[in-house]
Amino acid sequence: MADTERSTLLGGRWLGDNFGVDPCCGFPVTSTTGSRRESRHHGFESHEIYPESMRPVESPAGHLQFHLRYEPTNLELLARVFEVSGPDFVRDWIEREPTGQYARRAAFLYEFLTGHELETEAAVGGNYVSALNDELVVTASQDHAINIKKWRVRDNMPGTRHFCPSIWKSRQLEGAAGFNIAARYTRLQEDFGDDMLARAAVWLTNRESRASFAIEGEADQTDKIALFSHVLATRTGKGAVPLLGSALVELQKDIIGSKTFISSFGPRKSPVFVGENTIRGEVVHYVAPPPEDLKDMLDGLAAFLKKTRGQSPILRAAVVSFGFVYIHPLADGNGRTHRYLINDILCRDNAIPDGVIIPVSVAIMADKTSRRHYDAILERVSNPLMRVARPHVSFASKNKTYPDGIQSNLVFTGDGTARPAWRYPDL
Repeated sequence: MADTERSTLLGGRWLGDNFGVDPCCGFPVTSTTGSRRESRHHGFESHEIYPESMRPVESPAGHLQFHLRYEPTNLELLARVFEVSGPDFVRDWIEREPTGQYARRAAFLYEFLTGHELETEAAVGGNYVSALNDELVVTASQDHAINIKKWRVRDNMPGTRHFCPSIWKSRQLEGAAGFNIAARYTRLQEDFGDDMLARAAVWLTNRESRASFAIEGEADQTDKIALFSHVLATRTGKGAVPLLGSALVELQKDIIGSKTFISSFGPRKSPVFVGENTIRGEVVHYVAPPPEDLKDMLDGLAAFLKKTRGQSPILRAAVVSFGFVYIHPLADGNGRTHRYLINDILCRDNAIPDGVIIPVSVAIMADKTSRRHYDAILERVSNPLMRVARPHVSFASKNKTYPDGIQSNLVFTGDGTARPAWRYPDL
């Protein structure tokens, strides 16, 4: 980047440039100075131009304040910035402005993202202020925000320190999240009647099961397909949410069956990557978090579901299902569980009636274009991550057998580098 371009950067981009930080999620919003206030949108990204008079004080605190005030909070960026900067500039800021809302928000975020206590003797005061701006990003629902007395900040983070997605309220998101599935289904009832829809539901459930296995290259597994149809029909939206403990174990058993190459169910005890064999060797498309991170990350995903109760069912189903597949917590069955969760959450949120299955996998397999679109969504997180993770990937000469029965020769030494992206994905 040329010096002239650097001189115009504001907020998050300034912080990234100043601290030498390049988040895997990139910068959904880039702010710069220009001749007049202007917004330019490019797909999922936005370029916000501000007059020079809005340039903040040329310091980490000044540009972090700009970021918190005008931009969707980029949690991965801030986690990486705090890792480089340490606590000093945030501590100095809160001691200069102990009642300032942005200093208090910064102090809270420092502790949340680093897990380290920020020690200060500042006499913090002022009215409670939300950690995240709910006009710019998805946050916890109001009744799930918690007042943090130390900083006089309302913790409205939509997750935990170990998993908290960054979700910018873009125009595309607002449009998709606002789609009313229940109202659309009611119109179908009026047009076709309950009996026909009930028969269609059975047919769609069977098709969804077949398509979900076809996506995994297991279209010939007729017994497993029949079992999964039964799971879809009888378990969707019922009992405990299958993200933790025995509920996840039982769902995995029902999805992959008893005849399996793994020796234990539930969160894996082995490393995992998504890739393919080519004539040039193994190609790695995505490396998932290590086994020791899985419980905390799944707890964070479950916390998202709890904290966002009452918000858009489509949003919640999308975040939980894609969050699950990015965590990739199982040794086998991640993809099918990921797609199952879409219907499960929609049903729990009363967006679809009991017994109705939306044929997500069928839509994905409808044609090559649909499959490419699905893969492209997965790659929006995996490709940027692999830019920083790939140098840390290698393969040993011999396989190692792990406690869950998996044999793998994957060697990944970049957990520390990848962890902020795993924990705070831009969904």
